[in-house]
Amino acid sequence: MFIGHAALAMAAKPLAPRAHLGVALAATYWLDIVWPLLVLAGIERVEIAAGDTAFTPLNFVYYPWTHSLVAALVWAMLFGAVCWKLGRRAALVMGALVFSHWVLDALSHRPDLPLWPGSGTRVGLGLWNSVAGTLALESAMFIAGAVIYVRTSGRASVGFWALIAFFVLAYLGAAFGPPPPSAQAVAWTGLAFWVLPAWGWWIDRRRVSAP
Repeated sequence: MFIGHAALAMAAKPLAPRAHLGVALAATYWLDIVWPLLVLAGIERVEIAAGDTAFTPLNFVYYPWTHSLVAALVWAMLFGAVCWKLGRRAALVMGALVFSHWVLDALSHRPDLPLWPGSGTRVGLGLWNSVAGTLALESAMFIAGAVIYVRTSGRASVGFWALIAFFVLAYLGAAFGPPPPSAQAVAWTGLAFWVLPAWGWWIDRRRVSAP
């Protein structure tokens, strides 16, 4: 998934009001934030394979250190521990958001998610085999998440709506645009995920400091 992860970050606001939106976005996208670094380092691999699924041409060949079940659990515990200063509840919610990434990916991907590094068993329910199904589910989640965030925060800034527009345009480009030219291009583009935590933090900071 893509905007489905953002949906959960926004929807988590009432559960962890002390955590900035930037922290929640970092949590839900954490596996994808680390992943391009490992691809560029040659530790994990992705290939361009048109028709691999109906929704995306990306073939995730090897990514056990970010997207295996065990790795996701470890990353979730580490992220939650780092967030402990925000309070126990916020730490647990942020850790759960990290793990939610694997759950949503298991729903979307074809069977390519290993259970642990070295595991021969791979899981995935294959929602990406249906473009219509993927768009319908993620869009509904995204709208619901945005509504929950706005209602909880009490207001939405220009920066928030700009973030919403960014997600929508990036999502449509990924769904209907041409395939990436190379796996390296995918990894370099994936580094854009590092912008999301800063953007979300700025949005919540502006909201909190506004009169």
